[in-house]
Amino acid sequence: MAIDEERLLLLKIKRDLRNFGILFDTYYKPIFNYIFRRVAQYDVSRDIASETFLKAYLNINSFIWKKIPISSWLYRIATNEINLYIRKAKNYPISLDKLLENNMFDRQVTDDYLTEKDLFDKELHFHNEFLEVQKKIIKLDFKYQEVLSLRYFEKKTIIEIADILNKKEGTIKSLLSRGINKLRDLLNNAT
Repeated sequence: MAIDEERLLLLKIKRDLRNFGILFDTYYKPIFNYIFRRVAQYDVSRDIASETFLKAYLNINSFIWKKIPISSWLYRIATNEINLYIRKAKNYPISLDKLLENNMFDRQVTDDYLTEKDLFDKELHFHNEFLEVQKKIIKLDFKYQEVLSLRYFEKKTIIEIADILNKKEGTIKSLLSRGINKLRDLLNNAT
């Protein structure tokens, strides 16, 4: 979604929160995929994605447009939720479903839970190398997991990662470099 489209969508949502469904439909899959690649557990990823969008929904009126993509804000919320999950090592209840059930916003995409789960399970089986790399990435410090996931799985630029993580570009470059080296060491020691 282009930056001008996001600005107009934000205004539309602030006028009528039911329009949040457009934002949800646009960004649910990329945000879910990012979370899934970080935690590698389908049900936990759904819970974290639900919490991410619930927090976005509850705080959308306080979001101030500064020409920074809404997606960066969503990735930041998701990153914080992932870190919170990892620190607390517990599951979050699915609270986004309550919003959907009560028609608090309109959702255009209707995914069947089991079909979606089966698709992700099948995809995992086809990507054994991904699983091996994922096991090694999880062994890295959080700061390296974040930047590596955002850069290589989510295809974010250095500038976007800096916005999402609220860090300087030089710091992101340094974390990427060190993270790649640490990951390379882990992968080489596994063979």
